[in-house]
Amino acid sequence: MTHPMDSSRQALISVRDLIRYAVSRFNEHKLFFGHGSDNAWDEAVYLVLHALHLPPDQLEPFMAANVLPSERDAALKLIDLRCEQRLPAPYLTHEAWLQGYAFHVDQRVIVPRSPIAELLMNQLSPWITDPYEVTGILDLCTGSGCLAIIAAHQFPEAFVDATDISKDALDVALINVMQHGLKDRLNLHHGSLYDPLPVSAQYDLIISNPPYVNSASMLTLPPEYLHEPSLALAGGDDGMDLVRTIIEQAPAHLTDNGLLLIEIGHERPYFEAAFPELEPVWLDTAEASDQILLLTKEQLTP
Repeated sequence: MTHPMDSSRQALISVRDLIRYAVSRFNEHKLFFGHGSDNAWDEAVYLVLHALHLPPDQLEPFMAANVLPSERDAALKLIDLRCEQRLPAPYLTHEAWLQGYAFHVDQRVIVPRSPIAELLMNQLSPWITDPYEVTGILDLCTGSGCLAIIAAHQFPEAFVDATDISKDALDVALINVMQHGLKDRLNLHHGSLYDPLPVSAQYDLIISNPPYVNSASMLTLPPEYLHEPSLALAGGDDGMDLVRTIIEQAPAHLTDNGLLLIEIGHERPYFEAAFPELEPVWLDTAEASDQILLLTKEQLTP
């Protein structure tokens, strides 16, 4: 890619210069941030440090350091792609971070960002009193496998099943399962929701970040989200198409004290309209409110 201002960009000689330039370009192009960062500065720092093969959490020691022409070109290539194609940053680096865990990502999966991860890091306390007693976990619509993998790390005695209707997504998930050394405890299944599982399979915890964006909202998504698989985002007219099936079939797959945890984004009004009889606990995280619901098997059993 050749940029019309290549000659003037030779004046960018330090890490600080590259970050400042990236922020200016991002603001100029009015980019949307929602795939790992929420502002131009953080995204600029991430992309520049990645291009220079520097630790993503150690900026200060390198701010004044000069860069080689080849390093400058590598950073500018990422900055240009981010601006001109509106690609989410993790698709450029093939890397996403969630609660301190690194995952491989590409355009076969949505970028990991679920706030469920924060709850898993806290081992769902106080709803789960002893993490070591959790021996079976199911992740529906696993995508990159990020939530299933975090769950496996945080519940060390649990065997984890993860399902997805997208074979492409499962290919990415397998890369992550192998990178995290979990092939003996985490099994991937190709199919829709519970379909690929044994009828008798039961779990102490079922988690899901399903497609939940309603049809009207799908039409107004920022360009960055249009690079993600629509299959992983679109939830039907009210966003509840898959949620209905998840809830309807959950009791058959939950142990007596089992819990169901679902992320539904900003669709709480649609959820309450679809399930007026349910009274879930709404769990807040540092970044999300009224977006994650918790239901017990007792609540789900007629």
